[in-house]
Amino acid sequence: RDHGASPEDAAAIAARAPGYAAMLADGVRELDELGLWASWSAGAGARAGAEMGALGFGRKVYFMGRSRRDGAVVPLVESLGVRLSSAKLIAPYVAAEGLPVLIRRAKFLKEMLFSSSGYETLIGRNAKRMMAHLSIPADEALQSTLSFFEKMEARHGGLSMLAHGDVSFPYLIESFPMLLRCSEENHLKPLIDFLKHIGIPKPRIPSVLLAFPPIMLSDVEKDIKRRIHAWEKAGIEQEYIGRMLLKYPWILSASVIENYKQALLFFNRRKISSAFLGTAVKSWPHILGCSTTRMNSILVLFDDLGISKKMVVPVLTSSPQLLLRKANEFLQVVSFFEDMGFDKKAVGKIVCRSPEIFASDVENTLKKKIDFLIDFGISERHLPRIIKKYPELLLLDINRTLLPRMNYFLGKGLSKKDVCSMISRFSPLLGYSIEHVLKPKLDFLLQTMKKPLKAVVEYPRYFSYSLEGRIKPRFWIIKSRNIDCSLTDMLAKNNELFAEEYLGIET
Repeated sequence: RDHGASPEDAAAIAARAPGYAAMLADGVRELDELGLWASWSAGAGARAGAEMGALGFGRKVYFMGRSRRDGAVVPLVESLGVRLSSAKLIAPYVAAEGLPVLIRRAKFLKEMLFSSSGYETLIGRNAKRMMAHLSIPADEALQSTLSFFEKMEARHGGLSMLAHGDVSFPYLIESFPMLLRCSEENHLKPLIDFLKHIGIPKPRIPSVLLAFPPIMLSDVEKDIKRRIHAWEKAGIEQEYIGRMLLKYPWILSASVIENYKQALLFFNRRKISSAFLGTAVKSWPHILGCSTTRMNSILVLFDDLGISKKMVVPVLTSSPQLLLRKANEFLQVVSFFEDMGFDKKAVGKIVCRSPEIFASDVENTLKKKIDFLIDFGISERHLPRIIKKYPELLLLDINRTLLPRMNYFLGKGLSKKDVCSMISRFSPLLGYSIEHVLKPKLDFLLQTMKKPLKAVVEYPRYFSYSLEGRIKPRFWIIKSRNIDCSLTDMLAKNNELFAEEYLGIET
C-alpha cells in the first residue's frame, strides 16, 4: 500500500507472494536471534536498533520490507506466478515504471492474452506444430520464443496449456520481462488495432501473440509494418498476410523472411518453377520454417519414384505439406504401398494422383482403412486393384464416409458379398455422395428403368455416369425402340458406337 497499491491489490499480491513474505520473515528471525537490530537499523536508515528490537514481529516484517529498494515490485512479480529468484532478477529492469502502473499493466496483459475462450486447444496444437517443423537457424526473437516454449513443455500439460493464463503467464513474464514496460496506450493498444486492421479477428489475437511473444515488444511502424512490406515485395498479397499470420505468426521473424528468399532460389536452381511456392505458403505457411535441406530430401525421394520435374509443381501445389515431411516419414508411406505389391513407378503415380496420402500417418490412418476393408469382407488379394483404381479411398473417413455408403447398399437389400464385389470392381463408388449421386441414380434404375437391384452389382460403374447427361437420354432412346440391353451395353459405349448400334447412324 505504501507504494501505491489499492487495499484490494495489496491483499491479493501479499497472498500470492509467499516466497517474498518468507524471505522477510526469515530476515527478522535471524536479526532477533543474533540481536543485530542496531547494526541493521544503521545500515537500513530505519528506527534505532533498541526501538526496532522492541517492536512486534509483524511490524518488524513491515520495516524489513520497507528497507528493501525494490519498490514492492518483487512481490508483485512473484504474485504473477514467477519464481522468487526470477522475480528478483526481473524487478530492477521494470521497477522504474512504478508499482501502480505495473499492477495495471499486468492486468491488461492477462486480459489481452487470456480473456478469449474456445481456442485454447488450437493455440497449443499450432505451437507444437510450429516447433516440430522448424528446421532453419533461429534469430534472437525465435530463440527467445523457443526458450519460452521449452519451459512450457517441461511442465505438466506442456504447450497444450499455452492459452491457460494461470499456467503460461508466469513463464511468459519470466521469458519476456520487458512486456511489463510496454505502455498500454502507446504500444499494446495500437498493436491490437493494427492486427485487427490486417484481418485478425479480436478473439484470435491471442493465438498470434502467444505463439510469437516478441511481436508484443515490436514497434508497429518500425518493425511489423516493415516486415509485412517485405512479404508484399516477395509477392504475397496483403489480404493473405493476415491469414498467414494467424496460422504462422513466425512470418514476422527475420529468419523466416530470409528463408523464403532462399527457398525461391533453391527451386529456381533445380529448374522447378518457384511460382507454386507463393501459393503453397498461403495455405501452409509452416513451410516457411522448413530448410531447403529438408525440402531437397523430399525432392530426392520424388526423383527416386520417377516423378518428373514437370509433375513436382502440381503435386506440391496440391499438397504443399509434403515439404514438411521428414524423409523417413515419407518412406514409411512408400513402404506401405510396396508391402501391398506396388512397384516404385506405381507408387510415383499414386503420389501424382493423390499426394495428400503421403502426408498421412501409416499406423493411425492408412492401415486402419485397410483393416476396416478387410474386416468388412474385402479380399486382401483385391486390395491392390481397389487402391490403384481409387487411392483417394485411403483418405476417406471410416465413420462419416465409408461405412454410411456401405450401409446404404446393405439397407437396399444387397448382401455384404454383393457390396464387396461392387467395391472390388469399382472402388470410386465409396467416394460418391449418397444424396446427390447414389440415391437418385439407384431410384431411377429401380423405379423408372425397372432394372433389378443386382444390375448394379454386375455393373457398379453405372454410378459414375451423369444421370441427366448420359443415363436418362440413352435409356429413353433404348426404351423408344423396345430394346432390352444390359447397363454395360447401354452406358459403356462411346457416343459414336452407341449411335451406330442403337440409332443406325454410322460414323
